[in-house]
Amino acid sequence: MSQLIERLAGYRTLRYSPARARIEGRVTRMIGLTLEAVGIQVAIGDCCLIELNPRVRVEAEVVGFSGDRVYLMPLDTIDGLQPGARVIPVQEVGSVPVGPELLGRVLNGVGKPIDGRGPLHTEQKVALAGETINPLSREPIHQTLDVGVRAINSLLTVGRGQRLGLFAGSGVGKSVLLGMMTRFTEAEIIVVGLIGERGREVKEFIEHSLGEKGLARSVVVASPADDSPLMRLRASQLTTRIAEYFRDQGKNVLLLMDSLTRYAQAQREIALAVGEPPATKGYPPSVFAKLPKLVERAGNGKPGGGSVTAFYTVLTEGDDQQDPVADSARAILDGHVVLSRRLAEQGHYPAIDIEASISRAMPSIVGQDHLAKALEFKKLYSKFQQNADLIAVGAYVAGSDPETDQAIERMPVLRAFLQQRMDEPLPLKQCIQQLFMSLEPMPGQKR
Repeated sequence: MSQLIERLAGYRTLRYSPARARIEGRVTRMIGLTLEAVGIQVAIGDCCLIELNPRVRVEAEVVGFSGDRVYLMPLDTIDGLQPGARVIPVQEVGSVPVGPELLGRVLNGVGKPIDGRGPLHTEQKVALAGETINPLSREPIHQTLDVGVRAINSLLTVGRGQRLGLFAGSGVGKSVLLGMMTRFTEAEIIVVGLIGERGREVKEFIEHSLGEKGLARSVVVASPADDSPLMRLRASQLTTRIAEYFRDQGKNVLLLMDSLTRYAQAQREIALAVGEPPATKGYPPSVFAKLPKLVERAGNGKPGGGSVTAFYTVLTEGDDQQDPVADSARAILDGHVVLSRRLAEQGHYPAIDIEASISRAMPSIVGQDHLAKALEFKKLYSKFQQNADLIAVGAYVAGSDPETDQAIERMPVLRAFLQQRMDEPLPLKQCIQQLFMSLEPMPGQKR
């Protein structure tokens, strides 16, 4: 009898709860990729469903408003859309599946698998927007992270929780370098975001650059160039959110996003579509406001927790290092690795320009002897480059400058040190030992 009373009491709560009206709107206008709707009350970032026909609905996000008009950006194609199409607000907060089941899988921008291996069976979901960590609560960068690349390990040493930019034009080997790091790094988890790349490159990166061994401990989020700008934006956020989840589990995560420029371009397309005026070379102000919000989510967690060490590739169109996105990224990152087209054309791989690259965290995470040797290496390399034209035409006279003479003598060793096969992993300790050996006096040479 008591159980029946309890059940009736539960029904009484439902009986007298007020019914919620389902408010729907209508599409009144479409300009480019932007939909204009009326009749709904929603907030920026809310999700809606656009009904193309009774059986097909496409998700869209609220990206702006003007008076009673709401601007929506669809996540997928809207072929077949008609004037007056129904707009249905979605009450559920956007969430993404997380868990160890993600390892070895390839997802799209909304977290759905695209690798043909069936649906995800994760037990946990988290909100797409992660919690902001107080900068004073983060653990400082004080430990090194081995990425398996000699030039970076020895001369641009990376710290756990550091955020670096990989600045490169097209065709200079950035994807190969990313693939080397995914296979050789000591990080426990790798999260890769392929944002705005060609579809062919996505498959090639997964099968060739990443490989079966690298994929086994990786999560790949892919949003090719033919995806909508909102989908590319979501993919970037999803990549970061998955990395944050594993960091919160105490893991050391390597986050590779290719590329930060495509993220900025997606935001530019959305901002221009809703009427935001362009400011710097066609980029609206919101682009430069969103870049640090994305980048600052990476880094160390609270003391004793995990870390997210991030590499963001930045495309320098026409090898222009003063591109607005490149300039902004350089200011908010903890270092940058520049790939040189000149070195790539000479068959020098990885084509890292040591003179133009820097790791801002290196002085605080390596010993003084290591730092001194790295500075000596860069000094000799730079000295040769300053006199390269004179040396090439035979105008330099031996004995004119002892430092230049030493640089000329050591240059073959320095060049060999900076090069590495893509199937050759080199641990951090071995890289440091080889750095010291490359600067040892040659027979008959005085220091």
